[in-house]
Amino acid sequence: MSATWLDEIRWTDDGLVPVIAQQADTGKILMFAWMNRESLGLTVAEGYAVYWSRSRGKLWRKGEESGHRQKVTGLFLDCDEDVIVLKVEQESGIACHTGRESCFYRQLVKGHWQPVEPVLKDPETIYGKP
Repeated sequence: MSATWLDEIRWTDDGLVPVIAQQADTGKILMFAWMNRESLGLTVAEGYAVYWSRSRGKLWRKGEESGHRQKVTGLFLDCDEDVIVLKVEQESGIACHTGRESCFYRQLVKGHWQPVEPVLKDPETIYGKP
């Protein structure tokens, strides 16, 4: 596969691009993460989301611990060439490590961040640790 499409992306100074994962059938925003050239190339090659974990300094295959993988159905680059949207089919319907469908589960209500989405599965049962 030619890497020229990777060269069209405006990477940050540290070689990353922000990525928004969106549920393909509903359009719901599931999560935000980062990718580097290697993780984006692997995502395209494997058909499943592979991100770059800044906190761990390594590749992160979404669902490697939880089993909640993201099958990629489309990949889109914005007009400024510096943000990617992944259209995904979220396996098990849980994208967030808190056991919720989306990482964006808190809404500003009267000056306070309130959870507005239910926990679908206890994170301890997903990850086996507190």
